[in-house]
Amino acid sequence: MRLVRLRAPGGLGNLDLVEEDTPQPGPGEVLVRIRACALNMRDDFAVQGKTPFVDGRVPLSDGAGEVIALGDGVDALKPGDSVVSVFYPWWLGGDMTPCTRRDIPGDSFDGFASEYVCMPAHAFTRAPAGYTHVEAASLTCTGVTAWRSLVVCGKVKPGDAVLVLGSGSVSLFALQFAKAAGARVIATSSDEQKLERLKRLGADAIINYKSVPDWGRKARDLTDGRGVDHVIEVGGPATLAQSIAASRTGGHIALVGVLTGFAAEVSIPALFSNQIRISGISIGSRVDQEDMIRAIESNRLKPVIDRHFPLQDIATAFAHYETQKHFGKVCLEV
Repeated sequence: MRLVRLRAPGGLGNLDLVEEDTPQPGPGEVLVRIRACALNMRDDFAVQGKTPFVDGRVPLSDGAGEVIALGDGVDALKPGDSVVSVFYPWWLGGDMTPCTRRDIPGDSFDGFASEYVCMPAHAFTRAPAGYTHVEAASLTCTGVTAWRSLVVCGKVKPGDAVLVLGSGSVSLFALQFAKAAGARVIATSSDEQKLERLKRLGADAIINYKSVPDWGRKARDLTDGRGVDHVIEVGGPATLAQSIAASRTGGHIALVGVLTGFAAEVSIPALFSNQIRISGISIGSRVDQEDMIRAIESNRLKPVIDRHFPLQDIATAFAHYETQKHFGKVCLEV
């Protein structure tokens, strides 16, 4: 089989396409022919050598394909099933614990930039009916993050106002989930073309945050002064104060990303006097992914895919990802 291994110290020139023997499933495991993978920011950090990794690690946390063979004791899946990977294979449900978050594909063990993988059966769920493998691969990280942000922790309901920041994949999924739940969506971007695409995807109102620096107040004004019920906060230090300003009394901020850094000054009185709740979101559990997939099927939602590249062009795919000009998921076909 062909696979990609990342050599120390990282960098696009150290992504090596190699050939190795195909593994065989042991007890409780499945052999999956990976057909597609998706790129995420955490993968890009690893490839650039910005995060610790084991020399020779197979990168990428998100993969989809079909089951080829089963090990002893596996009865939940069968050969031919279309499946998609789970970000935390040992976080099956409930609250996260240090034990259930211990292992991540592409990080603490080999990921999905490979034609075949052998993993425990619970490292996969079934893929949504009617999805291509590329579409299914887009769900594992950003789709589940958006789902947990809005549905699991946010308890979004019809009539809520949701503010999504930017046009990254978490925000795009959140926009779609919010509209499916009957919520009103306000979306921000600094790119007018992306703002128009956000409107076509269903955004009810848009804000160019470069033209409107006080975009938190603008979002509040768009709700007749009440404030938004939910914010999908992907920016971090440079955007959190505006997200707080946009929130209604008792509102919810899903803290998802740190695009602008890792430390921020926060107005504590603004939080407790307005009873604003901040949830730190780290993807989600296997049960969260299964629930999300049922909702996707019921609402016939489709992910936004920007481009996909063949496995051997993984360095080109990351170079495209790093331009930040994409709109939707950047994927690999394996």
